[in-house]
Order: sequence, then structure tokens, then C-alpha cells
Amino acid sequence: MHQKRTIRIIEWEDLDKRKFYSLGVFMTLTTRATVYPFTLIRTRLQIQKGKSLYNGTFDAFCKILKAEGMQGLYRGFMVNTFTLISGQAYITTYELVRKYVSQYSSSNTLKSLVAGGSASLVAQSITVPIDVVSQQLMMQGQGEHLTRFKSKIVVATSKHKVTFGQTKDIMVQIFAADGFRGFYRGYVASLLTYIPNSALWWPFYHFYAEQLSKLAPANCPHLLLQAMAGPMAAATASTITNPMDVVRARVQVEGRSSVIETFKQLMAEEGMWGLTKGLSARIISSTPTSILIVIGYETLKRLSLRPELVHTRHW
Repeated sequence: MHQKRTIRIIEWEDLDKRKFYSLGVFMTLTTRATVYPFTLIRTRLQIQKGKSLYNGTFDAFCKILKAEGMQGLYRGFMVNTFTLISGQAYITTYELVRKYVSQYSSSNTLKSLVAGGSASLVAQSITVPIDVVSQQLMMQGQGEHLTRFKSKIVVATSKHKVTFGQTKDIMVQIFAADGFRGFYRGYVASLLTYIPNSALWWPFYHFYAEQLSKLAPANCPHLLLQAMAGPMAAATASTITNPMDVVRARVQVEGRSSVIETFKQLMAEEGMWGLTKGLSARIISSTPTSILIVIGYETLKRLSLRPELVHTRHW
């Protein structure tokens, strides 16, 4: 009889933590650098009124590249790299909460749901101030008329001086206008976006991986099945949570204070279609992100497996 295949999950206690963290920083940075242009495009699409700037993801990519060059697609990237800290906090929280929940339940769906939501809560508490600044930098250039804060630094000689000069300029303006609270503008909206997104992604990822494993030939590598399951989970979670992501972006970039009022205005001005703004860019960016995260994360865990356990696992 055909034996049911299962995908073995490497748990927190199986890992060599020193290897796990050192390799994890490199993996996270590589992933962010690869998908950052689409993160920038998603932000500009979500902030624009109607189609005042771009007609879609591809149109935005071409126009930004033509008008601002490759540097335009990486506006705010240096600031965004500080989210590496939140990335490590996310991974650690996810694994530790999974371990804790496993004491009370063996359900992988429940462990993934609770751990994913908890990890996002911790990560967003670190990420929001970084996002507030980096999103303002993303909007400089063609989208600067849509923001409250406009950098007074004009591109001159050194790219590094320009990058950090603009960052400092934007940070000073945010603090002058809103104080320290300005760096946490949109915090509630971020939690309402990313906690559900993270809580949904992990259960859907494990669900799709298991379903694919039942359909795939016996000799199909588990890593390939996981790489296919990642984008499917990301597309599902992104579609469900995109309306809140549009609201979050507008709250943070336009300086609004009310999530509900922002949602009402969006619906009044652009209707239901307004809630889908940036969805294609989000799915496009989440597809390679998910593939890289899944392959990178699963490979990272295998490489970080404690030496005495290596011969007990067969892939």
C-alpha cells in the first residue's frame, strides 16, 4: 500500500542556535534586497489617488526606472535593513511560542497560528518606526507630493551622504511634527495587518505543503514541495489582509490618526477597488520572498541541525 508522506518539521530544540542566527542574518538581508523594489512599488500604488501616477505594477516599475534609475527602486533601503533586528526577533518568537504551545496541543495548525501571530506582534513593535521612516523615503521622487514630509536634501555628490542626509532630514521633520509618537504612527493598523497575515501564512503554508506531498510522486524532494507551498500561502494571506495593508500605508504616509476614518474615506473615494490597491505588487513581491524564505529557512534549519541529530533525519 502507498504510505502517506509527511513533511518533517525541525523544531527549535533540534537547532544549533549559533549557526541558526549567523546564517539567518545573511538569508534575511539577501531576501530583502531581492524584493525591495516591489515593496517600494506597492507603497506608491497604495498611496496614490486613483491612477494619478501609475497604472499598475509594471507601469510603476518602468516609470520609476526611467525617471529615477535603479537608485529610485531602492529609496529607503539602507534604513529598511535595520528590520534585520525585527526579523531575528520574529524567528525567535515564532519558534519559542511553537515550543510553548506544543506542551498543550499537538495540532500543527494551532501551533503555527498562535506562533505566527505572536511573532508578528513582537516584530512589528520593532519594525513600525523603521517602516515610518523608510516609507517616507520610498515616496521621495515621483511620489513626494503625496507625503507630508519632503526631503530638502538634493542629490549632489556622495550617494551615502545623500542617503543618510535624507534619512536624518525626514526623521527631524517627523519628530518636529508629531514627537516620538510620530514614529509609531500606524502601529495599530500595522498590527491589524501583519498579525493576521503572519497568523494565516504559517497554517496555510503547512496545509499546502501537506496537500502537495499527497499529490506528488514519492521521489519528489520535500524542499521543492515547500517552495511551492510558500507562494500559495503568501497569495492567500495577502489577498485576505490587503485591505488593511492599504489603510496602514495611508495612515503612516499621509499622517492620519484614525484607522476607521481612513478606511471610510478610502471607500468613499475609490470604492471596493481601492481595497485591492497594490495587491498584485504585494503578491509579486511575496512570491519570490516566500520561495526564498521557505528554501532559505528550511535549508537554514537543516544546516543548523545539531550534529548528533544529522544522521537521524532523511530528506
